[in-house]
Amino acid sequence: MTSMPVAGIREGAPARPADLVLRNAKVFTGDPKRPAATAFAVRDGSVTVVGGDREVAPLVGPRTRVVDALGHRVVPGLNDSHNHVVRGGLHFVLELRWDGVRTLRQGLAMVREQAARTPPGQWLRVAGGWSVESVAEHRMPTPAELNAAAPDTPVVITHLYQAAILNRAALHAAGITRDSPDPAGGQIVRGHDGEPTGLLIAAPGALLLYSTLAKAPVLDPEGQKGSTKQFLLELNRFGLTSLIDAAGGFQDFPSGYRAVTDLHAAGELTVRIAYHLFPQTLGQEVDDLRRWIGMVRPDEGDAWLRLNGAGENLTWAAADFENFAQPRPELGPYEAEFESAVRLLMESGWGFRLHATYDETVRRDLAVFEKLAAEGLFPGGNRWLFDHVELVSEESLDRIAALGGAIGVQHRLAYQGTTFRDRYGSQAAAVAPPLGAMRSRGLNIAAGTDATRVSTYNPWVALYWLVSGRNVAGVPLRSGHHRMDRAEALASYTVGGARLTGEQDVKGILGPGCYADFAVLTDDYFEIPEERIPEIEALLTVVGGRIVHAAGFFEGLAPAAPPVRPDWSPIAHFGGYQADHGCGRSGLRQAEGVRDAAAESAEQLQWRQRTGRATAGHRPLDTFDPCFG
Repeated sequence: MTSMPVAGIREGAPARPADLVLRNAKVFTGDPKRPAATAFAVRDGSVTVVGGDREVAPLVGPRTRVVDALGHRVVPGLNDSHNHVVRGGLHFVLELRWDGVRTLRQGLAMVREQAARTPPGQWLRVAGGWSVESVAEHRMPTPAELNAAAPDTPVVITHLYQAAILNRAALHAAGITRDSPDPAGGQIVRGHDGEPTGLLIAAPGALLLYSTLAKAPVLDPEGQKGSTKQFLLELNRFGLTSLIDAAGGFQDFPSGYRAVTDLHAAGELTVRIAYHLFPQTLGQEVDDLRRWIGMVRPDEGDAWLRLNGAGENLTWAAADFENFAQPRPELGPYEAEFESAVRLLMESGWGFRLHATYDETVRRDLAVFEKLAAEGLFPGGNRWLFDHVELVSEESLDRIAALGGAIGVQHRLAYQGTTFRDRYGSQAAAVAPPLGAMRSRGLNIAAGTDATRVSTYNPWVALYWLVSGRNVAGVPLRSGHHRMDRAEALASYTVGGARLTGEQDVKGILGPGCYADFAVLTDDYFEIPEERIPEIEALLTVVGGRIVHAAGFFEGLAPAAPPVRPDWSPIAHFGGYQADHGCGRSGLRQAEGVRDAAAESAEQLQWRQRTGRATAGHRPLDTFDPCFG
C-alpha cells in the first residue's frame, strides 16, 4: 500500500525509505534515552527513527505504509516470560475457554450449547483460565450440573492444580471405575456406594488431573499446527509479540514441538518464541538432558524461534507444585540427582529456569548452586532464574542476587489468592510474591501468566494484578510495597522478559535498532482507572514490522485469519478470552462511517471533534490516510 500525504508527512524519494511509519500516537518507548514520542519509522523489521512527524517525514517513500494511530497509546510488544504455548497450542481449538467468564451460570450455559455441537467420540474440556475466585458463585461446578448440561458428551473441567470435575460420560471415556486405584498424589472421590462421583483431587500433585486430560482425543499434526496458529493469533489480540515457553509435562522434544517448528519453517509464526526443554520421565531426567545437549544448543535458532535452556523442572523429585488448597508438600531427598542435572547443564553452557513455590525448596536448590559456585562452575555465564516463588524469604533473595539469578513472577495468586490467604494468613498474602524485596535487591523481574492451565493468557489481567495487588474478583491482597507502578509493571512484561533470553538490546523497547514489535491499544494503559486495565486489547499488533492483528479502526490491515477447524470447535463459536466490553475477535465494528468520512480531511476532523478524538498534543489529519482505504 503506497503512502499518502498525512499531516505534513508527504511522499518523497528517500534513499532508504521506511517500510512503515506510525504517527499521531502516544508512544511509550520504554527507552530511558527517549521515553515518549509521537511517531517512529520501521525498515527491514527494525525501528530506525523515533520522534515526531518532523523526524520520520524524510523516510516516507512511494511504498511506505503510513498508519495514523489516531492518538492511541502505543507500547512495545508484550513478552509473556512464562507461557505454555507449545503444549497449549496443540489443543487450543478443542478447548472451551472460561477465561473472562464472570459466572458459573454462563460457563454451564456454554457447556450445554457446546455439547450439542460436539460430535460423538470427542470430549468437551475446560482446562485453566478460571477459578472459584473469578466467578460470582465462588464455587466449582458439580458433577450433577455437568451431567445435566451434557448427559452424553464427556466433559472434563479442571480447577487450577487442585481438582477436576467429570461427568458420567467422561468417567466412562477415561476408564475411571470403582476398581480404579487412587494414584500417588491424587484421589478419586467416591460415593457411599463406592462409585466415583466425578471429582478428582490433587493431593497434592496434579498428575491425576492432567493424565486424565491426556486421554482425550487429539488433533492430527496438521490440525495441531492450525490450532497453534489460532492460539498465537489470540495472543496477538492482546498485544503479545514474544513469549518464553516454560515447557512442561507431556511435552517431549522434538516431537511435541513439531507444530511451532512447522509454522516457523513456513514463515507463519506471529509471536516470537524462546523455548525450554523439560525432562519427561522420572528417573531418566539427566539422560534426557544429555540427549538434548547433543541435539541443540541455547540461543540456537533465530529471532522467531530459539532454544533458551532447560526447565522449568530439571528433576521431578524437586517439584513442589502449588496446590494452596493442600498443605505444603514434603519433598524427599532429591539433591544428588538434582546436582547431577545442574552440573551437566553448567558444563555444557546451558541456562535453566526452575519451578519453586516454597522457600523450603528454594533454600535446598540454592545450597546445590552454592556448592557448584564454590567449584567455580555456577553460573558460569549462563542465564538462570526461579519461577513463581510466592513464599520466598528475603534471605533467599539475597542468595539469588549473589548468584546472578533472576525471578519470573506469574499471576497465579490472582486466581487463588484468597485460598492462599486462608491457609497462610493475611500477612503472608500481603507479601506474596515479595516484589518490593526483589526490586530493592536489583533482581530482574520478568512477568508472565503461566497460561494456560492455571491463569488466563490475557497479559492485561496479569498487569492489573501486578499494579493493584488484587485478585480477579477485586479482593485486595498484596500490600503497596509489593506492588508495581504501571511503568515498572510494563517493563517487567517487555524488557524484563527480553533479559531472560539475552535480547534486551533489541527487544522490549522502541528505539533505533530494536525489533519493530509494538501494539496500539484500545485504551491508554497509563490513564484509565486501575480496575479497567484487564479490559485493554490491541487495535493493532505488529511483529518485526509485520501487521499480525488489526481491529476496530485498523480492521483489514492484517491478513485475514484462517477459519477455525474443526468447524465444531468451541473457539470457532465462542472465541477465546470472553471479554464483556464489546471488543470481539474481529475487532470493534462501530467505525463503518469513519472510513467513509476519512476520504475528506474536513469530514474526518469534524468526526474526530464530535467523538473527542482530536486531543491536545496530536495534530488532526489534514488529508487522506491509506489505512482507511
